Amino acid sequence: MEATHNLPIEMIHVEGGTFTMGATSEQSGDSYDWELPVHQVTLSSYSIGKYEVTQLQWKQVMGNNPSHFKGDNLPVENVSWDDVQEFISKLNALTGKRYRLPTEAEWEYAARGGNKSQGYKYSGSHSISNVGWYTDNSNNTTHAVGTKSPNELGIYDMSGNVWEWCADWYGAYSINAQTNPKGPATGGRRVLRGGSWSYIAGYCRVSYRDYFTPADRDSYLGFRLAL
Repeated sequence: MEATHNLPIEMIHVEGGTFTMGATSEQSGDSYDWELPVHQVTLSSYSIGKYEVTQLQWKQVMGNNPSHFKGDNLPVENVSWDDVQEFISKLNALTGKRYRLPTEAEWEYAARGGNKSQGYKYSGSHSISNVGWYTDNSNNTTHAVGTKSPNELGIYDMSGNVWEWCADWYGAYSINAQTNPKGPATGGRRVLRGGSWSYIAGYCRVSYRDYFTPADRDSYLGFRLAL
């Protein structure tokens, strides 16, 4: 229990609000059909990790380190959605808190800067090199969390570094306005957001969505927490 007290998980408060989710105008040129239709989403307030979960944090909770690239301040990777659920369960038992994965809508709202959004293509900038590690600058490896510039809310690495698992099953968007959406009730694949060190800039945009099965692991799959 003490281990996690020595290792605070820094969270950023995200004030609730309404935003347009999907391939909005600043995304055009790079966007895909599965980022459409754009639709209005209203979210309650929540907290999200300032950083991607690190290998040190994972080791303190799980006692192991599955990551391909090793380093305490590097994001943990090579973790499946199912692995992350086990981590969260143990973390919550240790801390008495109710950590979870962000929903896809919460992830995108935070990446866009919440109610402080400046309408950027990437999380915190129109230039990905300011805010993210991706194919052109990563040297084919992950990088310590928080070493690029943060977005409008002070959150780091929501574009690039590692893909981030979301809570939702993957499914097509509806054009209808939604409040606190949680995605489809069932599915075969879970949502991932944010791109990674091994992907091109276009996949690191705030509206881009991808998916893997819940058992998939790779050196570009990580996560951040919500609360």
